[in-house]
Amino acid sequence: MHVLAVEHDGFAAERLIGCTRRLGYRATLVHSGREALSSFDDSDLILLGLDLPDIDGLDVCRRIRAAGDLPIIAFSAGNSEADRVLGLKAGADDCMGKPYGLRELAARMEALLRRTGTARDGGTLQHGALRIDPALRQVAVGRRPVTLTRKEFDLLHLLASNPDRVFTREELMARVWQDTGAVARRSSRASRTLDTHVGTLRQKIGSGGSIITVRGVGFRLGFDESHALAS
Repeated sequence: MHVLAVEHDGFAAERLIGCTRRLGYRATLVHSGREALSSFDDSDLILLGLDLPDIDGLDVCRRIRAAGDLPIIAFSAGNSEADRVLGLKAGADDCMGKPYGLRELAARMEALLRRTGTARDGGTLQHGALRIDPALRQVAVGRRPVTLTRKEFDLLHLLASNPDRVFTREELMARVWQDTGAVARRSSRASRTLDTHVGTLRQKIGSGGSIITVRGVGFRLGFDESHALAS
């Protein structure tokens, strides 16, 4: 589980990142809104301090929320009800005032991840040696765990949920990246992004499965039935 912590204040940032890592999460710390917007894509949870030096934290929250359903816990500079309400209206799933207790933060993180995990859970998917657990967001090929970024997992899960279907590039960009304008733009950048993720997934999954290119259309999931589950 990868947590992105966004906090400008140095002391608060160290407490935040320390708490997150003690809970066993992989954590990345950034100090500005621009850094947050350029790096949130591969995170599973955002801890967002709203008092940022470059961009209004509420606007950062809105933009992350507009990009998808990534869980967000925001921290308002003030501890009033009005401050917390603004964070929730900007798209945060939870909002805490400063200063906050680390044990309470840990409990709120775990509760939010349980809720979002349950919401995403459509049952474990298995295709040949490839096994996908949506609730835990875990992937394995046989007994070998496979570490994926957030978007890699979302892409693989979408394809595995519909193994007999060919997805167009535009559909994948719209559903995984929430890029509904890809059809109209036919953006070369969007195409490169998709190709990069597909290529990386193929390398990580290896002989346990593959993403098949359907020329002129898009992609579908394929797998090697001969690959033993006990491998």
